[in-house]
Amino acid sequence: MSDRSFPEQKAVWNKRLTSAVAGAAALVVGASAAYAGSALGMLDRLQPGAWELRERTAGAPSVTSVCIDGGRKLVQLRHPGLACSTLVIDDNPTDVTVQYTCRGQGYGRTHIRRETDTLIQIDSQGIANGLPFAFAAEARRIGRCGT
Repeated sequence: MSDRSFPEQKAVWNKRLTSAVAGAAALVVGASAAYAGSALGMLDRLQPGAWELRERTAGAPSVTSVCIDGGRKLVQLRHPGLACSTLVIDDNPTDVTVQYTCRGQGYGRTHIRRETDTLIQIDSQGIANGLPFAFAAEARRIGRCGT
């Protein structure tokens, strides 16, 4: 048996448990902070400016142009300008998947694959204006906005 009384043993055990929990919490917070700093870095490397989107649809593919100040704008193409909550599903150097919810306006899930800093592939689906949408497009930077 131990020379310590039960209250002393309990105090030692509680101290060890508290230290272990504090260490684990610090590890989780540190890992979260490191992840947050690099989240969606691939989108941040895309060049701002005018981008041409060529939707791959059956029949006649549509071509539209958008002016963006950063790659993150390409996540919410069917909900532009809305303040939506986002959840990063996958975040790699060459592709990202983001799920977003625009309260009362719909939601979407977008996967973007980077080929170069000026050429990407986009797949997105969700609900906008009360209707479902799904599209696949190639997006290519075509220059500065307004030219």
